Amino acid sequence: MVYLYAKAIHIIFVVCWMAGLFYMPRLFIYHTEAKSKSLEAYSVLHGQFSIMESRLWWVITTPAMVITIISALFMLHYNPTLLSLGWMQLKLVFVMGLVFYHFKTQQIMVKLRNEESRWTSNQLRLWNEVSTILLFAIVFLVVLKSTLNWIFGVIGLLSLAVILMILIKIYKRYRKSKGERVD
Repeated sequence: MVYLYAKAIHIIFVVCWMAGLFYMPRLFIYHTEAKSKSLEAYSVLHGQFSIMESRLWWVITTPAMVITIISALFMLHYNPTLLSLGWMQLKLVFVMGLVFYHFKTQQIMVKLRNEESRWTSNQLRLWNEVSTILLFAIVFLVVLKSTLNWIFGVIGLLSLAVILMILIKIYKRYRKSKGERVD
């Protein structure tokens, strides 16, 4: 029964963690684009975005990551044979990628707050898609579990990445056609 509670908590907090990871780069994009405003407007927006980013990060995203990892450790403790399965080992590699993404995103947040970021809004749009790709990889791996299905999953994942890049380019052209500043 403890395993099922840990699994339920794990799923709930994965959703919370991913929500934070999805929204944070979006705030970064708005924060970065605020630099094109007047100095007075930027000063106000910079302060507001810094507060929003900090609260999202420290109140939701990071605690959700910690609870996700703790609940995963409980599940692995109660079912250690999972660690011998190839799909689980690969999943853990992708999860480590997601943890790296988490801390790199934190680094971007700090640089934005300190006005040291060199990321453009277009680069941040691409960064925003990394968590989506990792989530797809993890979910497909957990659901499909077999090697053959994993091969199709990788092909699908690469296709998703290409589609996302094309959509970002289309959106950039659309914004440019509307006369907006595009980084």
